[in-house]
Amino acid sequence: MNWKLDSTYIQIIPPKEFDFQECLVFLNRSNQELLHQMKDGHIYKLLKIDESLILVKLGYENHVIKVEFPNHQPSEESCRKVAEYVWEWFDLDSDLAGFYEMAAKDKVLNKMAQQYYGLRILCIPDLFEALIWAIIGQQINLTFAYTLKKRLIEHFGESLTVNGDIFSLFPSYKKIASIDLEDLKKLQFTGRKAEYIIGIANSMKNGEITKESLLLQQDNQKIIKSLTAIRGIGPWSADYVMMKCFHSITSFPIGDVGLQNALKNCLGMERKPTVEEMKKLAENWEGWEAYATFYLWRSLYE
Repeated sequence: MNWKLDSTYIQIIPPKEFDFQECLVFLNRSNQELLHQMKDGHIYKLLKIDESLILVKLGYENHVIKVEFPNHQPSEESCRKVAEYVWEWFDLDSDLAGFYEMAAKDKVLNKMAQQYYGLRILCIPDLFEALIWAIIGQQINLTFAYTLKKRLIEHFGESLTVNGDIFSLFPSYKKIASIDLEDLKKLQFTGRKAEYIIGIANSMKNGEITKESLLLQQDNQKIIKSLTAIRGIGPWSADYVMMKCFHSITSFPIGDVGLQNALKNCLGMERKPTVEEMKKLAENWEGWEAYATFYLWRSLYE
């Protein structure tokens, strides 16, 4: 991680393959998003560091991400944790040189890689948030998924008001473990999704599921096996969590409807591609399936 604390703000120096504006386009894809706000080319995001609520303001100039603190100046240790979060959020550890080398020779990705150059997978560092967002998104369209997420945050998440603006956090697993199925069903969650969400919250509260223990397995297939053993997490959800929370650049959620639609548009097809057709296309993407998927998702937000 390449960063430094400069009196009252943090400077994060990303790899050369980074485009802040491209990342903003993806982050700004829903007007129902409550977990960050865009203002004048900056991102505002509320974080919880060591039980303290910290509002961060991210800007970008001269190839440096500048992180400021509009409400109060955190300790040096908290600043380090903020920098770690931002570094992980923008997936800045991944060296994309190999992806662009591959994409330059690929008929599907060639133009996208040039058009969206510097776009990084926008990750979800918190495992509970990643798991719950994957469950919310199962078998519904993205618009309604955001509606459900918004309701969950408004009812059960913490918030901070700064200069009249409300900034929100995703609910903690401890909070969700304390509610009933009916509390979620009132927000239009199905009974089954409500069971899955509260079940995962209780498992995390009891220490049965932790990001740290999964990372200790040091093998993506073992982590996927552990994820799919969680009630409510199938192959698509596991791939999504691997991609967004565990930085697996080989994860390939082949059953994703958005991915299928993006390929249909890109290839000028009248129907969605079959699984076999997608597997054939993906032969060229080996080792970079997650980034191929993410760039195809990006193509849907033109």
